[in-house]
Amino acid sequence: MKGLYCKPGDQGDVKFVSQETNVPTNIGDHQVKVQVKSCALSPVDFKLYEDLKLEKEHVPVGREIAGVVLQVGSKVAFFQPDDEVVGILPLEAEQSGLCSVVVTDEYNLVLKPEKVSWFEAAAVIKDGLRAYTALHTLARMAAGQTVLVLDGAGPFGVLAIQLAHYHGVKVLATALSPEDQKFLEELRPSVARVIRVWDSKEDLVDSCLEETGGLGVDIIIDSGVKLFDEEPEAQRHCPHKHDLLTLLSVGGHWVTTEQHLQLDPPDSHILFLKAASLSFLNDEVWTTSRAKQGRYLHILKDVMDKLCTGTFRPQLEDPVPLYEATVSMEMVQSKQTRKRIAVKL
Repeated sequence: MKGLYCKPGDQGDVKFVSQETNVPTNIGDHQVKVQVKSCALSPVDFKLYEDLKLEKEHVPVGREIAGVVLQVGSKVAFFQPDDEVVGILPLEAEQSGLCSVVVTDEYNLVLKPEKVSWFEAAAVIKDGLRAYTALHTLARMAAGQTVLVLDGAGPFGVLAIQLAHYHGVKVLATALSPEDQKFLEELRPSVARVIRVWDSKEDLVDSCLEETGGLGVDIIIDSGVKLFDEEPEAQRHCPHKHDLLTLLSVGGHWVTTEQHLQLDPPDSHILFLKAASLSFLNDEVWTTSRAKQGRYLHILKDVMDKLCTGTFRPQLEDPVPLYEATVSMEMVQSKQTRKRIAVKL
């Protein structure tokens, strides 16, 4: 049985290789053997593996899986053979999610609703978890608030917008291109305002303050931040940190994906004056720390329920056959695709 693995190249590039892997013949008391039907592709964060001392010669590719339970351990309480499940393999997993059969702890999986396809379940589970973590766990979202979702047309941004709408939150979103703008303007329920950051004539701060009567937004979810005036071309549409501090409301919450964010004393003083808070979005903490395992599984189940009822309506690429997984993963790793890609096994 083959799976897809990767390792950093000598020139800072990433090499993806298909290699043989064995399925354990004996499974643990709380483990489940799953036949994988679909696996979504997400970029591999080598720095995170290094920080957590999980460095391997070959890192497994593909962790968001959906499939059928083949066998359960003697103490498994949640599942039985033939159950349809979906989940996220932990960072320390030895097997690639692109293997036809994987073995994992029952605590990494939840039941998949019958009406949800394998493809959608695998493709949505991680972005749904990120949206819940950002809006519920970190920002403590409440009805009547205003949220700004940066890069609202991205896979994560779309689900964050839909989750905010579901809870009665007013949504502002940025568009990185005319195509993104058109997509966001056609969303239903509609976004209160689409801010064209690709258009130099439209200012992010002025637009948000105008939309909120000068009070600022209650929640900001970014997709990258400029720390300095001169930044790489890849960050040309990212807002400057001072802009986000300016448009944040009193008592607001800024949820950032920028793990190297630096705040100078004047920046911290602005947060102090506004009694505002800053949180870092790292959804991997759910599987690296088991302190809130029950809440984690509840979120995964709720993501599937909202996908089943149509609250979540993701934008996905067509399913990719297994023989195209390597090429697709190269595109995902280099961020050449805007939609979430899932492989059909």
